[in-house]
Amino acid sequence: MRHWLFKSEPSAFSWDDLWAAPRRTTNWSGVRNYQARNFLRDEIKKGDLVLFYHSSAEPTAAVGVAEVTREGYPEDPKDPTWYQVDVTAREPFTTPVTLAAMRKERALADMVLLKKGSRLSIQPVTPDEWRLIAKLGRRSRPKDALPPLTR
Repeated sequence: MRHWLFKSEPSAFSWDDLWAAPRRTTNWSGVRNYQARNFLRDEIKKGDLVLFYHSSAEPTAAVGVAEVTREGYPEDPKDPTWYQVDVTAREPFTTPVTLAAMRKERALADMVLLKKGSRLSIQPVTPDEWRLIAKLGRRSRPKDALPPLTR
């Protein structure tokens, strides 16, 4: 099992949209970068955990945890160039973990998101990075959240 960060502009699709979706599930499609496509196609597996990250927002922040519930499959079966996965919302963060807050954490200094020029919409996250960001976001848990995922 691996950990990932998926970026989405809240004006296009937000955490609240995922939380309100039937079964809190949607397909994660529309990625048009070959490296991110390769992650979707080859590396992201069912059961992997995802930090849902609001990009192009004020502030930019990790806002919740989702789980991959279907592995990569073509967006268009007739043209399998672009891939998607299905994700299910598991836990909203009670405290959004902003980019500024992440930059203050020395333990996150090597995180892909914080590297200069890093623009990928899908990025790997190490287990240590995951634990720290999840801890920062889970200061207290909302009543309607599913049990916390500690993997």
